[in-house]
Amino acid sequence: MCTVVAVRDGAVVNTPAVTESPLRKLVWFVPEDALEATRGAVFAAGAGRIGEYERCSWYTTGTGTFLPREGAVPAIGEVGREERVSEVRVETVVPAERAADAVRALLAAHPYEEVAYELYPLVDVAS
Repeated sequence: MCTVVAVRDGAVVNTPAVTESPLRKLVWFVPEDALEATRGAVFAAGAGRIGEYERCSWYTTGTGTFLPREGAVPAIGEVGREERVSEVRVETVVPAERAADAVRALLAAHPYEEVAYELYPLVDVAS
């Protein structure tokens, strides 16, 4: 736990304590036709629960780019040609103790040979 100190109007002010959250943020990128399969797998592994709600996530579309090199076996496109694919960025939370299970489930459900995902620690701010 740490206390953040700020200066307001020339005076030092203590802000609320910040502690590590028991949750992690899991983010991944997937073609739209595999969105529900990956969400379902991650949720079944224990992700997406906030209070009395489940299957909580946020997603938006964008364009992913990649150039498969020699030796790659791309699910979309071909070796040696840069691809631009409409993809979905998905975000959800997962308890730290279930994060490895959620990532394994994501990788198993995802159609890509190499899956782009991110896992972040979160913090809680005391009120």
